[in-house]
Amino acid sequence: MTRLSKTRWLIISLIMDAVLINFGIILSFLLRFGGKLPIFNFQAYTNLAIFITLVHLGAFYIYDLYDPEKIQSGWDVFFAVIKAVSLSILVVMSITFFLRFFSFPRTVFAISWALLILIIGGWRILALDVLKIRWPTQRILIVGTGEIATQLLKELKERAQWGYEVVGLVERNAGRMGEKIQGIPIVGRVSDVIKVVRELDIDRVIITSPIRHRELLEEFAKSDETGIKVEAIPELYEIFIGKVDYSLVNDIPLIKLTKDPVPQWVFVLKRIIDILLAAFLGILSLPMMLISSILIKLTSKGPIFYKQVRVGEGERPFNLYKFRTMFVGAEEESGPVLAIEDDPRITFIGKFLRKSRIDELPQLWNILKGDMSFVGPRPERPYFVKKHKESIPGYGERFKIKPGATGLAQVSGSYVTTSENKLKYDLIYVYHQSLFVDLKILLQTIKVVLTGKGAR
Repeated sequence: MTRLSKTRWLIISLIMDAVLINFGIILSFLLRFGGKLPIFNFQAYTNLAIFITLVHLGAFYIYDLYDPEKIQSGWDVFFAVIKAVSLSILVVMSITFFLRFFSFPRTVFAISWALLILIIGGWRILALDVLKIRWPTQRILIVGTGEIATQLLKELKERAQWGYEVVGLVERNAGRMGEKIQGIPIVGRVSDVIKVVRELDIDRVIITSPIRHRELLEEFAKSDETGIKVEAIPELYEIFIGKVDYSLVNDIPLIKLTKDPVPQWVFVLKRIIDILLAAFLGILSLPMMLISSILIKLTSKGPIFYKQVRVGEGERPFNLYKFRTMFVGAEEESGPVLAIEDDPRITFIGKFLRKSRIDELPQLWNILKGDMSFVGPRPERPYFVKKHKESIPGYGERFKIKPGATGLAQVSGSYVTTSENKLKYDLIYVYHQSLFVDLKILLQTIKVVLTGKGAR
């Protein structure tokens, strides 16, 4: 039995389908023209190959061929493929009819229709029945024991081949501990949900009872069990409050209260962009860094650069580099202190460097080394990390990704905003990050540098 993640299965399906679609069409030409590829007629295909492939993939999506939970038998696959291929062939034929300068033989359409049904249907039925592809196991805890919970439990048990394993249920009444519903035990009370999640190694929590979701999520944040996927069967008011991510178990809707992990390819591409952009900006900003170095040296005693230990991804320490903006020994008497409005420890030129963010330019070296990214939560000192982890629930979440030279907190709040507010911005970014969001933050950072707005 082969176990694949949904993302990996989708990638494999798309690649296999794209390859076999074109293989089937080329084979159709060979069958139609006696084993030869006619230059003129075949050119009509090569000119439209990308379009034809996308039309077929779109039709496969429409008929749920990329959602295996809806296609559960060989006959389901076969009939879905017939409908999808028929639709796509019809669309392509219509396009080539109106674009008459494409000399696409009609007989090739007829042959490819039959071949694609056999080829696409064949490999998918093989994957379904022979390879026995299954999703990795998801250990599920259901919150609630009412009618909706019972219905959900039944649906999940019927779909066990897709990795669903309901481990237990929790409810308010402690007197029902150990009682079983459809063979699944009640393993605790709602108030003990964090303890149950830890003891039973739960991956996914589905809330079916009308308890307060916000309180439950705060409990998860306080416990550092934030890697758990939490979903809820929505009430009407939750549907009305705005845009939500949702999924389905058969016809039961679930809203996602926690975000899915960011795909790994996003981090790889982000790292490539970091390296290229840091190298480019490093060369471009050399004159500005040279002038800043001279001004720092002329206006106050001490080194030009300032090295400080910060906490990065996975709470690993690293040395962060900045232009020095404070007087030497500024924290010898006070110890580590967060920046305040009109901070007397900051030099005259240091105020300008901070306001314009020029003091951050040496961090291009940190980005090139891989300690940081351009966008992410700002790296904090170990002293404050320890302090905030003890007093602010969920503070440890910001260390799931690399810290950034700039971030949502830096372009949205003031320079001296509270740690609690900064964390809110950081968590918004951690759970909603994307390359588009990074671009938006970088553009806002340029605005802050040019106008000073947001860096109060």
